[in-house]
Formats: sequence, C-alpha cells, structure tokens
Amino acid sequence: MTSTTNDPLSFINNSQGINGGEQADLIQRLLYEIIRVKELIAYYDSIPNGAGQLGSSILNELVSEAYKSLVNYDTELMQKYYDLLLNCD
Repeated sequence: MTSTTNDPLSFINNSQGINGGEQADLIQRLLYEIIRVKELIAYYDSIPNGAGQLGSSILNELVSEAYKSLVNYDTELMQKYYDLLLNCD
C-alpha cells in the first residue's frame, strides 16, 4: 500500500456546497475510509491463486453499501459503514 502526499479529497475543504460541520466531517471521514479500503481491495486482488478473492468481495460489498449511504445521505448508515470500514485490514 502506498501513502499519498496529495489529499484526494481536498475539493471538500474548498467546496462551498457542503455545510454543517458534523455531517461534512462524517462524509469526509467515510470517503477517506472508502479510498483506504479500495487500496486494500487492490491488495487482496493481487494475492496469487485467487487466495484473496473472498476478502476482496466482502470489502467490495462494504464499499458499495457505503457509497449508497452517501448517495442517499443517510447519516445513520454513513456512521455504520464508517465504523465497519475503519476496522477493515
């Protein structure tokens, strides 16, 4: 895994479209976790002989559901998926 020096979500900090500090913070934290877990998915996919496929598919499902919570702006589900993604490794 690589650490990025550029903030992939810098547009959020500069955006006037997101108001309401606590929700904006939750959205940003969830997006960071989605990015981090997508890197984990790439790692699991790179394990030889398909040994990481189960982990990859579980993480893909979590990321998919986390995206849905963002699209639906369901803060309760956003918090749930943030907590779940936070513990993925």
